[in-house]
Amino acid sequence: MFDAFISTFFSSTIRFLFLLAPFFVVTMFLALTRGLPAAEKSSIIRRACVSAFVLAVILFFAGPVLFNAIGITLNSFRIGAGSLLFLTAISLVTSGTRNHATGLPEEDRDDVAVVPLAIPIMIGPATIGAILVYGAELKAFPDVAGGLLGLVAALIVLAVLLRLSGYLEKALGKTGLNILSKVSGLILSAMAAEIVLTGIAGFIAST
Repeated sequence: MFDAFISTFFSSTIRFLFLLAPFFVVTMFLALTRGLPAAEKSSIIRRACVSAFVLAVILFFAGPVLFNAIGITLNSFRIGAGSLLFLTAISLVTSGTRNHATGLPEEDRDDVAVVPLAIPIMIGPATIGAILVYGAELKAFPDVAGGLLGLVAALIVLAVLLRLSGYLEKALGKTGLNILSKVSGLILSAMAAEIVLTGIAGFIAST
C-alpha cells in the first residue's frame, strides 16, 4: 500500500509538473508583471497558485461524474484530451508558447493573478482534459492520495520557480527559457501520445 502511494506520488508529480509547463508559465509571468514591485509579484504568485490548485482539485475528482453526466466513456475522453494536449505540445515545440495563451494589453493588467495567469496560462484547456483523465484513472485510495499530493507538489515547485523567475531570467535569458519550454513540449507530446494510444486500446478492447 505504501509502495503504491510513493510510486503514484512521484509519477504524478512529474506528470503534473510537465502539464503545467513551468518554464512557459515563468516566461508569461515575467512578461505580465514587468515593472511591478516585489511584494505585488509575491501576492500574484500566491493568488494564482491557490486559484490553480482549487480548479485542479475540482477537476481531479470531477472526471467520473462529468463522464457519466454527458454519457461518454473514459477512453473516448482520453482520445479527445490527448489530441488537444498534443496540439499544445506542438505549439510549445514550434513557438515556445501554448496555442491558447496570450498576454493582456497594458490597460488590462490591473490583476493578472487569476486571469490570465492561473487560467489559462497555468490551467489551460489541454491541462484541464489531462487532469480529468488522470484523476478518473486513479481508483484505490493510495493512488488517489498519491496523485493528489503529486498535484500539490507540482504546484509548489511551480510557485518556487515563479519566485525565482528573476534569477532564472538572468541566468538563462529569454532564449534559455524558450528552449526549456520546447523541451517541455517534447515531453508533453509523448504524454499526449500515451493518453491517446491508451484510449484507442481501451476502446478497441471494449468493442
